[in-house]
Amino acid sequence: MVQDRTQPGGDAQASLAQTARRFRLGLFLPYILLALLVVAWSVAWFWIRGRAATEIDGWIAREAAAGRTWTCADRSLTGYPFRIELRCSAVTLDRSDGRFRLGPSTAVAQVYQPRLVLFESAGPFHVEQGALTGDASWSKLQGSIHGASDGFTRASLVVDGPNVTVTGADPGPIAVAGQHLELHARPTPGRYESEGAVDVSLRLAQAAVPQLDALTGNPAPADLSLDATLTQATVLRTGPVPRELERWRQAGGTLDLTALSLAKGDQRVQAKGTLALDDTHRPVGQLDLRAAGVDALIGSVVGQRFGSEKGALVGQLVGGLLGLGRQPDRDAPAGAAPLKPLPPLKFVNGRIVFSGFPIPNLYLPVLY
Repeated sequence: MVQDRTQPGGDAQASLAQTARRFRLGLFLPYILLALLVVAWSVAWFWIRGRAATEIDGWIAREAAAGRTWTCADRSLTGYPFRIELRCSAVTLDRSDGRFRLGPSTAVAQVYQPRLVLFESAGPFHVEQGALTGDASWSKLQGSIHGASDGFTRASLVVDGPNVTVTGADPGPIAVAGQHLELHARPTPGRYESEGAVDVSLRLAQAAVPQLDALTGNPAPADLSLDATLTQATVLRTGPVPRELERWRQAGGTLDLTALSLAKGDQRVQAKGTLALDDTHRPVGQLDLRAAGVDALIGSVVGQRFGSEKGALVGQLVGGLLGLGRQPDRDAPAGAAPLKPLPPLKFVNGRIVFSGFPIPNLYLPVLY
């Protein structure tokens, strides 16, 4: 009887072939899984992109129904694989009281952090509202909005080289240029839900304002800082300014100035207080003031009416009566005049009242 000696060898070869196939499968499995992950992520990104486009279209439609027409020229949504990037060659807003236009702009959100939106714009910005025409340009503008389910947690705007001009204003054109501007806002802890309060912080460095130079007789650039709380801010929308201001007034909105500071050379003014709008749509409230070097400012203002020499003498006299003379002060910067308290500045019935007396020939404007 002859035995089959080929069978054991055949089993060995089959086993080796099966092992080789498993080895090749294990070798390529990570690449296969990676390819499946890429495909799944791509499908998810395009779904998110479509959802974002739908949300944008829905918001534009709701704004249009409210009388506000937004246009994003040459709109594109890109950013694959980890961002959603909205680009517009121009952004325009048309509504009943005017037209607003912003140059090329970009907004970006990370897919894994969609509530944080970063934006930037090359500008310029142009607005036409009634008789007023405004233009703004800058060297760099960036901002961010941290969203939340019930509003936002923080919003910021940073601008380098801001330059703003407004024409059509009374008594004449307004021009403001600066080196750097920052604006930050956040919900006021403990007051946002009940009062709709928002904390605002503004900083403007090295500002050149020709109208302010002419008023003060001081060509030095100005530094402005403002810390304030705006109550009932949540009632404000993107509608016409008169309607929004009236809605804010009727809601009992106030502007609580925690710290307002203006420094221009050796002239410095600080203020705090509360402002609102009265029934005639004029500012109403009171500011508590501290100042240094305003004797020269008073002399400049009075000098425009009575001559520079007499005006300077009157300014020095008033400054001395108010206790604003240059005296040593531990809190004052080296070489700077000390800050001294002034009588409160009140806004009442369209008049500006200083030290209990209305300032002659000076009336508060109707804002809307």
